[in-house]
Amino acid sequence: MADVRRVAVLVSGHGTNLQALMDAAADPSYGAAVVLVASDRPGAYGLERARTAGVETAVVRPADFPERAAFDQALAGVVAAARPDVVCLAGFMRILGPRFVRAFPDRIVNTHPSLLPAFRGAHAVRDALAYGVRVTGCTVHLVDEEVDHGPVLLQAPVAVQDGDDEASLHERIKLEEHRLLPTAVRLVALGQVRLDGRRARLLTPDPGSDPVRQPSDGGTP
Repeated sequence: MADVRRVAVLVSGHGTNLQALMDAAADPSYGAAVVLVASDRPGAYGLERARTAGVETAVVRPADFPERAAFDQALAGVVAAARPDVVCLAGFMRILGPRFVRAFPDRIVNTHPSLLPAFRGAHAVRDALAYGVRVTGCTVHLVDEEVDHGPVLLQAPVAVQDGDDEASLHERIKLEEHRLLPTAVRLVALGQVRLDGRRARLLTPDPGSDPVRQPSDGGTP
């Protein structure tokens, strides 16, 4: 349908966030569809998920390029060819350079396993445990040219339980990511986000998203 917005997704691994997004998009009322899944890793299982769903896939390997800027340019070209209304990073484990970010301004959505600005970087869950926090969570945000820095779209807290290790805590955080990411992608795709400095104003939040609630204790979201 002509009014269905287009979503391109970047993955590096298993693709559980991708699956949550594709499951949400299967509902005709969602208003957006995943039209491309691209990866920096040929063996990423997220690519298989996309193929199973009949979604176009692409692989852009950093090793095939002499420098990061060339990789960013090639990846941006592949994504731009899909004519996306929004680009979603669903477990994409590479920092995107300015060339890519500027190609899709205020249209790149990422999820991070902490309540930003706390615990930025690649080891957010480990760092939260090491710090001894009682509550951490996840953040879905727009991507800018700094790492884990762009305007926040949605956040959800997750309680740290006695006996948690990195794996068990991360699994509960992923439940919240799977819940919030499709909502955030839909809002951006449908043009329902307005930026006021760093603040992202959601014009018509999904009434079922419940983006602020009590910390998850591991129950079904």
